Amino acid sequence: MTHATFSRRALLGGMAAAGLSTSLPRPGHAQADWPTRPIRVIVPFGAGTSTDIVARLLTPSMSQTLGQPLVVENRAGAGGVVGSDAVAKSQPDGYNLVLGSIASHSVNVSLMPQMPYDVLRDFTPITLVTEAPNLLVVSPHVPAKTLPEFIQWAKQQRGGVSYASAGNGTSSHLAGELLKMKTGAPLVHVPYRSGAQAVTDVISGTVPMTIYQVTAVLPFVRDGKLKALAATSAKRLSMVPDVPTAIEQGVEDFDVSAWHGLFAPAKLPLPARDKIYGALRQALFAPELQGQLESQGLIPIAMPPDEFRPWLQADIEKWREVVRISGARAD
Repeated sequence: MTHATFSRRALLGGMAAAGLSTSLPRPGHAQADWPTRPIRVIVPFGAGTSTDIVARLLTPSMSQTLGQPLVVENRAGAGGVVGSDAVAKSQPDGYNLVLGSIASHSVNVSLMPQMPYDVLRDFTPITLVTEAPNLLVVSPHVPAKTLPEFIQWAKQQRGGVSYASAGNGTSSHLAGELLKMKTGAPLVHVPYRSGAQAVTDVISGTVPMTIYQVTAVLPFVRDGKLKALAATSAKRLSMVPDVPTAIEQGVEDFDVSAWHGLFAPAKLPLPARDKIYGALRQALFAPELQGQLESQGLIPIAMPPDEFRPWLQADIEKWREVVRISGARAD
């Protein structure tokens, strides 16, 4: 995530150049015959990211159901803000969607003081698509086999215990801060430029601990190069069923997963919203997609729209409190 001051004129200019309409909605849009032309799905992150993978897995099936092509377009920048803002400012006719994330539609609300959109005001939340849980892993040199043992060991270390993250303001950073808040463990944040670099230094023992995506750390856990002490999800993960959750080990309400959600501009008519949700739900739970999702460490959710808005509001508030107490800032 990148701290930036946004120029409204520059943002609007970029949207116009990319063909996203910024004019006010006109009557007669999104009627019963919707859709009648291709639908653009903005991925506000780069190619190959988990958000991009989710979009490209789901859109072919959704296109078949809706009878129109869904065209995925990567629009990276400012931790997902640039691409998301383009959709927020477009017409609410169902032809411009954004596959947002915990960064673009939750954490950044508190990390970035110059946000050009209000998540709850400027978007129609359609569905929580997937969750991407994390594992809390430690170096083999750490003499702890459970999360309580690690917390007890950390409290005995003079100067505290360092933990690595994928960068300031990332979910791996804030997960560490949340653990620190809930347990009193003296954890010291060490930001890296990427999650891969952070994991490498935990394997070597340079930094004792990290909390990171299950698929990224699981091969090293299986090889004995890392020890998995806890899953950060609400329930145990099918990929590592023997690893207890942090909640099971006494850390209350420690449910920390990255996530992906589908959004349209605010005031999207309900018929279009419901058609989009129905097509996505059908695609997400197609048997042929389950193995592909699991291989990426993704759990299908397809939360109904009426449930997604209050869930989103609660997630924003959870991270707002963590950011306030920790003083975390985006790079």
